[in-house]
Amino acid sequence: MPRSTKIVATIGPACSSPAVLSRMLAAGVDVVRLNFSHGSPADHVERAAMVRECAHKLGREVAIMADLQGPKIRVGKFAAGKVELIAGQPFILDAECELGDETRAGLDYKELPRDVGPGAVLLLDDGLIRLNVEDVDGPRIRTTVVMGGILSNNKGINRLGGGLTAPALTAKDMNDVKTAATIEADYLAVSFPKNKEDMYMARQLLRAAGGRGLLIAKIERAEAITLLDEIIDSSDGIMVARGDLAVEVGTAAVPGLQKRMIKIARERNKLTITATQMMESMINAPVPTRAEVSDVANAVLDGTDAVMLSAETAAGKYPVETVETMAQICVESEKSDQVELDRDFLNRTFTRVDQSIAMATLFTAFHLKVTAIASLTDSGSTGLWMSRHNCGCPIYALTPKVETQRRMMLYRNVQPLFLEQSADRDAVLLAAEALLVAGGQVRQGDLVVLTIGEPMGKPGGTNTMKIVKVGEQRS
Repeated sequence: MPRSTKIVATIGPACSSPAVLSRMLAAGVDVVRLNFSHGSPADHVERAAMVRECAHKLGREVAIMADLQGPKIRVGKFAAGKVELIAGQPFILDAECELGDETRAGLDYKELPRDVGPGAVLLLDDGLIRLNVEDVDGPRIRTTVVMGGILSNNKGINRLGGGLTAPALTAKDMNDVKTAATIEADYLAVSFPKNKEDMYMARQLLRAAGGRGLLIAKIERAEAITLLDEIIDSSDGIMVARGDLAVEVGTAAVPGLQKRMIKIARERNKLTITATQMMESMINAPVPTRAEVSDVANAVLDGTDAVMLSAETAAGKYPVETVETMAQICVESEKSDQVELDRDFLNRTFTRVDQSIAMATLFTAFHLKVTAIASLTDSGSTGLWMSRHNCGCPIYALTPKVETQRRMMLYRNVQPLFLEQSADRDAVLLAAEALLVAGGQVRQGDLVVLTIGEPMGKPGGTNTMKIVKVGEQRS
C-alpha cells in the first residue's frame, strides 16, 4: 500500500535551493506551502516556478498552497529591539507609540483599544506573556503583567476567548490573492476567518483574479469554533491551525477540537490539514521526540488528509530528514487504521449519481478484496468522494488534466496519475490498465475496480463501475 496521508511542507530559506527542494519532493512532499507572511510577490512567483521545475524533473506533480498572512495583530518595535516584562508591573499598549520601551509598546492594529475593556486577557508571543487589561484610555490600553518574559519586536497578540474584530482579509492579503492566481496556486489558505462571509470574499477575489484553486479555511480563532459548520460548508477544506487556536481557546482544548474538526469535515466531504509544531524539535535535532511521533500518528488515525511542516522545513537544519521521518510515521500509523467501511455507510443517503458510484466502488473493493481502484476522472470529484472513507485499498485517480492531478495530491489515499483520454471508452480503459501495470501498481491477473463516466470527458459525470481482471481478454 502506498502512503495514504499526504505531507505539506513549507518552503523557506532552508530549502530554497533546487537541490534541497528536489530531495524533499523525492522524500515524499505532496504539497508545497508558500507562506505569504514572508517574502515579496516576486519571491513567491520565483519559488513557485522552482517547485514546478523540480517536480517536472522528478517526473511527478505536486500541489502548491498559497497561505495568506491574514490580520496577525502584533506589537510594534522597541528602541532596544526587546524588553523584559516583570510580573506585577504595569504595561501600556499604545496605538500612538512609535518605539516601545519597558513601559509601553506600539500596535500595528490601531483598532485594538476598541476591541478590549477592563478584565480582558491579552496573550503575547504565542501565549508566553500574559497581560490583564485594567482600563482603556483612548488609544492606550493599560494592563498589568501576569506572566512576564522577554518581548521583542513584532510579536503577536491574541485575546483569550477571541473577540478581536480585525477582518480576515487585509489589503496585503487582497494583493496576495492576485499573486496566488498568477502562480496558479492549487490551494489558497485563508488565515483567521471568523465566518462564512470571509471565505466567500476570498473565493470571489480569487476567481476575479483568474485563480481556480480550492479554498482552505485555517481554524485559528475562537469565533471560528462557534461557527465551524458554516465555515466548513463555505470552504473546500480546513486547516487545524493549532498555534493561534491554542492561545485563544487554551492548549488543553485543542486535541479534542482537532478530532471534532476532522470528523465533521470528513463527513461533509471536505479536506483537512493538521498543522503547527508537529515535528518542532527537528528544527534543530535530527530525530523527533516520542511525543511528536505520537502527535503525528494521532492525526493520521484521526483521519486527516495531510500533516503539515512549517519552520521544520522552512528554517530547520534537517528539512529532508524531517520529511522522511514524517513519511515513515504516517506509513506505520496507517497500518493500525481500522477499516469500518460498512459502519460508515449506515444511514447514508446519496443524492448524486457519481457519489453513488464512488460509494458502490468502495463497498465492492473492500468486500471483493481487489488490488486497486482506478477512477477515471475529469474534475476529481469521484476521487474526493472515495477519499472520505477507508476501504483498505489504494485509489488511483487517472485524469487528463494536470490541474486536477495536482489538486488531488492533497486527497487522502488517492494517488493521482496523468492519463490522456479520448471518446473511445474501451481504448481509455485499456490505456488505464497499461499505465497501472507499467507503474507497478497492479500485475497481470489482479482484480481492479474501474469507474468511468459516459459520455467521456464530462465533469462530474462518473456513472459506471466495472470490475476487471488485469490482462484478461475483453471483447
